[in-house]
Amino acid sequence: MKPTNEQNPNTGWYQLVNDGGSDRIILIGDFTLAALNERFKNLSAELTELAKNPDLCWDMRDIQHMDNAGIIMLWKAWNAQRPSQLILRDEHDKMLKRIEHLPTQTPESEQMRWMRPVYAIGKQAMLLWDNLTGVVRIIGQLLLDCVFFLRNPAHIPWREISANLFRTGAQALGITALVGFLIGIVLSYLSSEQLQMFGADIFIVNILGISIIRELGPLLAAILVAGRSGSSMTAQLGVMRVTQELDALTVMGISQSQRLIFPKIIGLGLAMPLLVLWTSAIALLGGIIAAEIQLGLNYYYFIYSIPDAVPVANLWLGLGKGIVCGMVIAVIACHFGLRVKPNTESLGEGTTTSVVTSITVVIIIDAIFAVVFSDVGII
Repeated sequence: MKPTNEQNPNTGWYQLVNDGGSDRIILIGDFTLAALNERFKNLSAELTELAKNPDLCWDMRDIQHMDNAGIIMLWKAWNAQRPSQLILRDEHDKMLKRIEHLPTQTPESEQMRWMRPVYAIGKQAMLLWDNLTGVVRIIGQLLLDCVFFLRNPAHIPWREISANLFRTGAQALGITALVGFLIGIVLSYLSSEQLQMFGADIFIVNILGISIIRELGPLLAAILVAGRSGSSMTAQLGVMRVTQELDALTVMGISQSQRLIFPKIIGLGLAMPLLVLWTSAIALLGGIIAAEIQLGLNYYYFIYSIPDAVPVANLWLGLGKGIVCGMVIAVIACHFGLRVKPNTESLGEGTTTSVVTSITVVIIIDAIFAVVFSDVGII
């Protein structure tokens, strides 16, 4: 056996020898990331070039130490397949077998590339269906709880309902009043400028009355409650999932639905029509002040003209929107809160998804009411 070179001066990690006409490469030294260091790329290129010879015999018995970086470098040099002539120790064979059994990524075909949008749409459709079925389950459980409480009034969680009514209703009066007041002022100023052009100043009462009592009051209150109270409900249930309080309730035999979900839905369902009345009243107050400043319209006339300009059906329509939106917001918040996984990242994603979904559904409900009751309360 005559070595063609005692030790390659360019590498120091292999020797090329000739055994009676057959070429053999003897790998020596440490094939580790720390030992290879800056020589990693150059050595990998040299071994890749040598691996082009299919008759070359690879002898790995003289390797002292090898880690994942070294075996991966050899695997890539061999073009992801074991050489036909390979001599190695058992521990190196185990490392090589692990790499051989790793799943390989096949290049994406043209058809798969075109089908990618279809897969994305299908995934979102399945996610939507999963959420819809979850919401339906919560509504069904709510109906069963209502039947149970009607038969057993003593078990009604009055304290929990009262606490949720306070948190979602009384504590939301400030923000709803501020936003409603500013919206009333803006709407009154914009409407006044247009009505002054046609000398129809007195119709500001009709515009503000119909738009605020019928549409803006319920919609503003619902959006604010969805962002404030809906996110709070989702976060509360999510934290209880993270801290395993929900599991503890189950172990103690306490119904999550009756003690957590039912009070939230009923409490927000009762609070929302009251918030709608409050928001609409404050928005009308802002509109009255702006109309008096802009048009010189006496606020006594404004107050006495509202009952004649706005049929009472609009008020009931706004309250109906409030009840429906309030209960829907609570159902969505509870649904996403219960789906939170026991980690902080899922908690943030669940809260964000809950708020976005609630606001979207509120706008959809408002549009449905507008279409279905388009002839109610207009004349």
